[in-house]
Amino acid sequence: MKTMEKYDVVVIGGGPAGLAAAVSARKNGAESVLVIERDPYMGGVLNQCVHDGFGLQYFGKSLTGPEYAALFLKKAGETGAELLCDAMVTGLSPDRVITVVTNQGVRVIKARAVVLAMGCRERTRGAISIPGTRPAGVFTAGVAQYLMNFRNIRIGSEAVILGSGDIGLIMARRLTLEGIHVQCVLEKMPYCNGLPRNVVQCLDDFGIPMYLSETVTDIIGKKHIEKVYTAKVGADGTFIEGTGREFNCDLLLLSVGLIPENELSESCGIALSPVTNGAVVNNHLETSVSGIFACGNALHVHDLVDGVSEEAENAGKWAARYEEKAESEAIEVKAGEGVRYVLPQRILPDTKSVLRFRVKEPARNVRVTARIGGQTIYERKERSVCPSVMLSLETPVIADSGNETLEVRVSSN
Repeated sequence: MKTMEKYDVVVIGGGPAGLAAAVSARKNGAESVLVIERDPYMGGVLNQCVHDGFGLQYFGKSLTGPEYAALFLKKAGETGAELLCDAMVTGLSPDRVITVVTNQGVRVIKARAVVLAMGCRERTRGAISIPGTRPAGVFTAGVAQYLMNFRNIRIGSEAVILGSGDIGLIMARRLTLEGIHVQCVLEKMPYCNGLPRNVVQCLDDFGIPMYLSETVTDIIGKKHIEKVYTAKVGADGTFIEGTGREFNCDLLLLSVGLIPENELSESCGIALSPVTNGAVVNNHLETSVSGIFACGNALHVHDLVDGVSEEAENAGKWAARYEEKAESEAIEVKAGEGVRYVLPQRILPDTKSVLRFRVKEPARNVRVTARIGGQTIYERKERSVCPSVMLSLETPVIADSGNETLEVRVSSN
């Protein structure tokens, strides 16, 4: 029988969220902290992001992905967190017993608290059901980034990018700099899903057009992709007759969204949000299973890594301070008019909380409000909002609400 190891805090995932959570847990009193990473190295997807722009908010300077990861690796080493790479977590029980498969065998670990920081994965062609043949030359943007930046592989000459997520926009620039012609970026929605700065720096600066409300309707090619057909998309999501176009290409990149990695969470019985696909948490970032916390892209997909680090530090702090006791009756938080989702979904009474949320669609001159029991507790004006940019507000201390729900709204002035 395996001897059960014990740690104060175990962090699952060694990307930017996991490393920040581990550093914070150590600084907040956890004597033993273990970070488990399935890849051979810590840092997660940051290791393949050779472009700069990371750390402007958190470190006050522009860093590449590897530089940002290296700073947190240094912090983790200085605080004494234990790092375990090439290790796969295959089991997590509600009482925080973790089964880990490593090159040296199976380890069984009991944690006083667990932080879930597994990150996210890309949606594939199968997830969005593009018709056509199945030729080579169709990649998700992240895989293309890995092949180019890690393996130095040239993956095509004429490219079309479907989806305006940030990684797709960044890859439009990267492909261009490598001498691959990017014909266009297509976006099914009537608005861009990436950050405005990436539109400017990655498309406008290189003369790459973006066509909104347009998507790929067919992929043509036997062994290798030869062309794609596209069409405009109406407000009801159907193709508009007579708007079809043809693009000859040997490369199709998909940047059509990210999915939080939460199979482990689901197997543990953690309640998941149908909107974010991440855990339902309170303002300590504790999930529905006591002693298990969640942060980063495993909780909800972020637009900036700086926000990931800040959120993960909060998760690490509360994981370090965790004590087994019944949770106070929490105040429910819900997305109201104009809001797609809001986190956390529960607030503990008599505490302040920072709420993070995304709007459903772009809008100008709007009012952001938070209301509870018919009373407005927060209000501000925003000149413009868009789904790609996460918004936030800080609530005042809220006492027991008497079963009233806190609602966040974004409405026209």
